[in-house]
Amino acid sequence: MDDITEDGVLDGKVRLRQPARGYRAGLDAALLAAACDAREGQRVLEAGCGAGGALLAAAVRRPGARFVGLERDPAAATLARENLALNGLSERAEVIEGDVAVRFSSLGLAHFDAAMANPPFFDDPAALRSPAAERRAAWMADDGLETWIGFLSKAVREGGTITLVHRADRLADILGLLAPKAGSAQVRPVHPFADEPAKRVLVRAIKTGKAPMRVLPPLVLRERTGDKHTAEAEAILRGEADLPWM
Repeated sequence: MDDITEDGVLDGKVRLRQPARGYRAGLDAALLAAACDAREGQRVLEAGCGAGGALLAAAVRRPGARFVGLERDPAAATLARENLALNGLSERAEVIEGDVAVRFSSLGLAHFDAAMANPPFFDDPAALRSPAAERRAAWMADDGLETWIGFLSKAVREGGTITLVHRADRLADILGLLAPKAGSAQVRPVHPFADEPAKRVLVRAIKTGKAPMRVLPPLVLRERTGDKHTAEAEAILRGEADLPWM
């Protein structure tokens, strides 16, 4: 894998080596990691971990939990393993090669306490104009959002949690796909500015959960004055605050 950069994540707490071109971990990975609420001793799976942007940040945030990243691209999986070693996380986090399109049972893994993912945002090639080849795998879900949610629901034990970050306009689809498999859903909208519609949503559900859905207070990313992050968003990006669930 050519043209690798090394970037600081969580205010420098994580060193992340990732491709200079193509998909690069950014805000979505940071939000997903902040939404991971794994407790001491719990096991967490990230499906589609790429170079490890969310995986590493979540592992640093939750030092008592153990993590497994699943990645179908061998080059990205290798880079993620290198990143784990670079950050001293190899003893409690690992990366395996695999695809959400196959049965979870075929991986030979025990069920997890939590599973999280930032699935590709598009599953209709007509909805995305000519993505660059190096970005296509990160942006296009070849097997559709249904496959991703189905895999995550199979990966967790009963009572385990499923957490996603995705486009806000796919919220109805996400909730509909989760409904037969998981309940007690919580939704946190993410707005670019306080006076603009949400562009992202974080969704968390519990396998076999029965509680009514909750829509939580939104996260607003930026202020109009000075075009800087809000205090809440800045604290999350620096690793000084989490995105809690109720």
